[in-house]
Amino acid sequence: MQYEPVKKIFGNIIRKHPSLRKIFYKILGTFFLREWYVKRELCKLLKTTKENAIIYDAGCGFGQYSYFIAKNFPNASIYSIDIKNDYIEDCKAFFNRIGLKQCRFEIEDLTKIQHQDKFDIVLSIDVVEHITDDTIALQNFFRALKPNGFLLLTTPSNFGGSNADKRNKKGFIDEHARNGYSVQELETKLKSAGFSIDSIQYTYGFWGKIAWKLSIKIPMLLMNRSKIFLIILPVYYLIASPFIFIGMFLDFISHKKTGSGLLIIARKKIK
Repeated sequence: MQYEPVKKIFGNIIRKHPSLRKIFYKILGTFFLREWYVKRELCKLLKTTKENAIIYDAGCGFGQYSYFIAKNFPNASIYSIDIKNDYIEDCKAFFNRIGLKQCRFEIEDLTKIQHQDKFDIVLSIDVVEHITDDTIALQNFFRALKPNGFLLLTTPSNFGGSNADKRNKKGFIDEHARNGYSVQELETKLKSAGFSIDSIQYTYGFWGKIAWKLSIKIPMLLMNRSKIFLIILPVYYLIASPFIFIGMFLDFISHKKTGSGLLIIARKKIK
């Protein structure tokens, strides 16, 4: 799956006007189940930390989580990074234009960062699976956190998180360095980096997988075939939305023994 070209299509659209980017954020927050989970846990963490918390958005992409934090927790400061220059430049332009001054955007490589005891929360949303040397990245997260700071991390699990084709091992998203983590593997890596695990939960169980296919996979596959599908995308979602939201809601409220995603809360606990 050529995922990056589709992302570039949306990037070219939303950079034309701030209102288009805000609408895009709304769409992501509505149709991406991952955002439901992340925002729920992020709000819990931000309510338990100090009001002027400093958050490291490690792999900010389009900047939707930085925007969410800035709008809902105005006393927080967000340091947002990505390795891709176009994402960072677009975010800088948008946030400056709408006057959200508590966000700073920079280009950084997570395997090379040298932050020390700087952040209250590190936010890593579907990033580590893209990094070949994920061990170094996790160690850098630990060093970057203040004592008793939190890491909120999501990543695909080994239960089909990257939707890998068993015949050729090529995933739905072809930028991944690995297809997913088992709970045991990720827990071991986090503990080796120094973290204490507060919670691990599966996301995208049975109902979530169905909703994801309807809301993300099928539209992406069609857009890869032809950009013409962008024109009929609203009609598709009008028909599919009731089924998508039912699946997302059932997944969101249920306890799952397995799932194609993992959400972890870990802490830099100082004894």
